[in-house]
Amino acid sequence: MAGRQSIGRSVVLVASWIALSAASAPAAEAPAYDVVIRGGTIYDGSGKAPLTGDVAIKGDRVVAVGKVKGKGRKEISASGMAVAPGFINMLSWATESLIADPRSQSDIRQGVTLEVMGEGWSMGPLNPEMKRLETERQGDIKYAIEWTSLGDYLSYLEKRGVAPNVASFVGAATVRIHELGEDDVDPTPEQLFRMQALVRQAMDEGALGVGSSIIYAPGSYAETDELVALTSAAAKCGGMYISHMRSEGDRLEQAVDELIEISRRSGAPAEIYHLKMAGRDNWEKYDSVVKKVEAARAAGQRITADMYTYTAGATGLDAAMPTWVQAGGLEAWIERLKDPATRARVAAEMQKPGSDWENLFYGAGADKMILSGFKSEALKPLTGKTLAEVAAMRGTSPEETAMDLVVEDGSRVGTVYFLMSEDNVRKQIQLSWMSFGSDAASQSAEGVFLKSGSHPRTYGNFARLLGRYVRDEKLIPLEQAVYRLTTLPATNLGIKERGALKPGYYADVVIFDPKAIADHATFEKPHQYATGVRDVFVNGAAVLKDGAPTGATPGRAVRGAGFGKCR
Repeated sequence: MAGRQSIGRSVVLVASWIALSAASAPAAEAPAYDVVIRGGTIYDGSGKAPLTGDVAIKGDRVVAVGKVKGKGRKEISASGMAVAPGFINMLSWATESLIADPRSQSDIRQGVTLEVMGEGWSMGPLNPEMKRLETERQGDIKYAIEWTSLGDYLSYLEKRGVAPNVASFVGAATVRIHELGEDDVDPTPEQLFRMQALVRQAMDEGALGVGSSIIYAPGSYAETDELVALTSAAAKCGGMYISHMRSEGDRLEQAVDELIEISRRSGAPAEIYHLKMAGRDNWEKYDSVVKKVEAARAAGQRITADMYTYTAGATGLDAAMPTWVQAGGLEAWIERLKDPATRARVAAEMQKPGSDWENLFYGAGADKMILSGFKSEALKPLTGKTLAEVAAMRGTSPEETAMDLVVEDGSRVGTVYFLMSEDNVRKQIQLSWMSFGSDAASQSAEGVFLKSGSHPRTYGNFARLLGRYVRDEKLIPLEQAVYRLTTLPATNLGIKERGALKPGYYADVVIFDPKAIADHATFEKPHQYATGVRDVFVNGAAVLKDGAPTGATPGRAVRGAGFGKCR
C-alpha cells in the first residue's frame, strides 16, 4: 500500500514538473510579417544595380527590404526571379474593361498594378446629356453610368472591387463637352471660367492633372489659350499636363512646340502621350523632336514622354477623316456622311495630308489599316481584315468604304494603323525620360472581349519591353527598365509611397522571370496573354499567384496631389 502511494506521489510530481516546464518554456514565435518574399533579385525601382535579398510585407505595406530575419505567415521563394515594384501603365483605357472584368488580366499578367486613365476623355465630369449619349454609344460592354464626377467614378471602381489600382487625369475634351457640347466653337470668358472650375473640382477629387487628345474632335477644336487656361487651374493644385498632341506626323515639330508652350505658360510639367513619328515621311524627325524636348528640359521645364513598344497604333476611322465633318458629335458625323456632296469632299481630303487635321488614312494607307472593332453583329466578320481588303470585297474605293462602315456600324470603328519605324521605337526606348503605356484596355482573353479584335499591345506591351528589348536586344539594362516602369512615372505623376520597394511604401510587388518573360499577342491573334510573371501583389494582397489570377480585388483609387485641397 505504501509503495503504491509513493508511486502515486511520484507521478504527481513528474506531471507537475512537466506542467511547470511547459509554462516556463518560451511560446512559439508568432510570424512577424504577413508575407516574406525570399531570395529574389531585388530591383527596387531606383535604377541602381539589383541586390539579392528578401522583401517583407505587413498589411498593405512593404516593411523591410534586404535581409529579413523574422518569419512571415506566408513564405515565398523568389530564387532565380526578379522582384520589383508593380508597374505603372501611363496610358490605360481600362475605363470600361474593369467594369466588365475587374481582374485586369491582360495587364496584371504583365506586372501592371496601376492603371492611369484620362487621355483627353475621362469618366467624369458628366452632365445628363453626356450620360445619355455615352449610354447610347456603348459598344460590346454595356453598363449603367452610376456616377457623375471623376471622383465618383474612381470611388465606384474601388467600391465595386478591381484587381489593380486606378488613377486618372481629367479630360480636356470632357470638360469642353460638359460646357460647350461637341461643336467647333470657342468658349466665352464665362464658359472658360466654368471649365476651369470643373478642372479644380476634379483635382480636388484626386485627378492627376489635365489630359488632352487634340487630333480628335471635339478636343481638336480647343486652341492653345484654352488648354493653357485649363492646365493653369490644374497646376495650382499640383497637377500636370499630358497630351496626345495636335500632330504626331506632318506637323509633329509644331505640336511639340505647343506642348512645351502650354507647360511654360501654365507652370505645369508636361508629358507627351505615346511619342511617335507617324508616317514614313516623318520618320526622320526623331532627332529634331528629341532636341526640342531636351532643350526644354535643360531650360528647367520638366518635359517627359511615354510610349508603346509597337510600330502600329490603334484608334478609329475618325482619325482618317477631317474633323470639320465630325463637328457636333458622332450622330451629326454619320448624318453628314450620308450626303453625296459631303462624301465627295471628305474623300478628296482623305487623299492628301491634312492641312489642319491628322490624316492617318494618308499616313498608313488602306492596306496598312486593320479593322479591329465593330458594334454591329453584321459587320463583326470583317474584324481582322484590312480596309483595302474590305474595299475590294465590296467593289468600292477605300475612302467610300471607310465612310460606309462608320454609317453602317454607328461608331468610329476601331482601327489599327501601321505608321512607325522600328528603328525609332528602339531609339525611344533608350531615352532616359521615357516611360511606358499600353494605350489599351486591360481585359481578358474570354467572354465579351472576344467579340472584337484588339491590338497586341493590350496583352504584351510591358512584357515585350522586358523580353524583346531588354533581355534579347539589350537596349537598356533591366534595372533601368524597371525604374522607367515604376519610380519615374510615379515621380512624374506626383504619386506618394508607390513606385518603389521601400519600407513604408504600399506593397505593389511583381515577381517575374527575366529569362522567360515574353509577349505572345500578334496582330493576327491578339488575344494571347504574356508569360513570365509569376506573382503580383496589390496593396499587399496576391492578385496573381503562380501565373493565375486569384480573383482578389484589392485595388484602390490613387489620387493626385490636389486631393481635398483645391475647392
